[in-house]
Amino acid sequence: MEKLKTYFAESWDEIKNKVTWSKYSELQSSAILVLVASTLFALVIGAIDWVFKTGLQIYYKGEF
Repeated sequence: MEKLKTYFAESWDEIKNKVTWSKYSELQSSAILVLVASTLFALVIGAIDWVFKTGLQIYYKGEF
């Protein structure tokens, strides 16, 4: 049980004194960057999916 107490005490000390926390403005800009990149990635994957789906539908219907 003493080892567990020591572990938590050392963990709390590390979080409090040794970790460098980002500023709120940095977190905000990073979140916006992730949101924009995720949206662009989803749009590209969606467009590729649509092209393949449409191409296969045309191919299997024999309308080419």
